[in-house]
Amino acid sequence: MSEAVHTLEGWYCLHDFRAIDWNVWKSLTAQERNRAEDELLSLLKQYQSTEDQKLGSTAFYSIVGQKADFVFMHLRETLEELNELENEFNKSMFAQVTIPTYSYVSVVELGGYMAKPGTDPMQDPDIVARLKPILPKAKHICFYPMNKRREGNDNWYMLSTEERRSFMRGHGTIGRTYAGKVKQIIGGSIGLDDWEWGVTLFADDALQFKKIVTEMRFDETSARFGDFGDFYIGNLLDTDKTSAMLKL
Repeated sequence: MSEAVHTLEGWYCLHDFRAIDWNVWKSLTAQERNRAEDELLSLLKQYQSTEDQKLGSTAFYSIVGQKADFVFMHLRETLEELNELENEFNKSMFAQVTIPTYSYVSVVELGGYMAKPGTDPMQDPDIVARLKPILPKAKHICFYPMNKRREGNDNWYMLSTEERRSFMRGHGTIGRTYAGKVKQIIGGSIGLDDWEWGVTLFADDALQFKKIVTEMRFDETSARFGDFGDFYIGNLLDTDKTSAMLKL
């Protein structure tokens, strides 16, 4: 039996994708629409307050294409807190005009090799900052789930620890060439959702998503062992852009 990989875990993560039922939105009175929008903006202020206290973080983006209209990406200390966020939003008036289209649950993850021997990784400020990150307010977001393949000679889980480490070392080298261009958050989701990892990328130039994913595909780690789910791409929403999106 191959040795199981050891990982470090931080904040729990929920990607909550929603579509807006525009027919229902248009059927509301102007007063009802104003109330719904005010409730949404109030929730966004609450999320920002939590972030200011470094007790979690939230990203809010519109989604391009027909898979959804927007996404909340929430990071919190516990699954219970994520559940409370879902319930609070679902009770809002604005939620009544939305349709859940997809969600993903994971926990921010780093490889166990990041820990220094003989030390508590949660006492290392650099590691804690990566496990409990404040999500960047980049112009664009890209999310996709993925698995490591388990087929024949391309069975990731039958490789030795050293073989896996060697593959990931080359993979990491590519990622580092995009430092300053793409910010990556990896969510481990084995036992938490249908895929094994959820990958979220942030960038001010959306073309960097295409470039980094393309380059990664040609790396042997992805070429032999990577299976990918649907990709979601979006644009940052602030208060003004949210109001503009909802304006009739």
